[in-house]
Amino acid sequence: MKKKYIVRLTEAEHNQLSEVVKKQQGNSQKIRRAQILLQAEENNLGWTDLQIAQAYHCRTKTVENVRQRFVMEGLERALETKKREKPPVPKLLDGEQEARIIAMRLGQPPAGYANWSLRLLANQVVELGIAESVSYETVRKLIKKTA
Repeated sequence: MKKKYIVRLTEAEHNQLSEVVKKQQGNSQKIRRAQILLQAEENNLGWTDLQIAQAYHCRTKTVENVRQRFVMEGLERALETKKREKPPVPKLLDGEQEARIIAMRLGQPPAGYANWSLRLLANQVVELGIAESVSYETVRKLIKKTA
């Protein structure tokens, strides 16, 4: 199968990748990507993606992705991991809501209670309309984060 993204390294890029591998600069993923790019270079030994994947203990899709990222976005983007644009789970509470919960926690508990329990605090947050719904675990993490 003909490769869609062909790696052609300049002398400077080749030297930079060789330095990364030789001096073990960066984390293991960066080093592996540098090794993949060096082997995937067009004028190299002509290794297939499968051979490169077997040599560096990764999947052929990884080799394809590294090659594509190099051609489309450049050397630096091919070596570095992509940062998440937004977290996997959005925050349930904003800063104002968190501040109100912390203030409530520091205040006196309702009549009939000696201390604030997590469940009591979560129920009060919903009753007072600070948040539509909140679990006691979310309250626990918030208190732990600010303690």
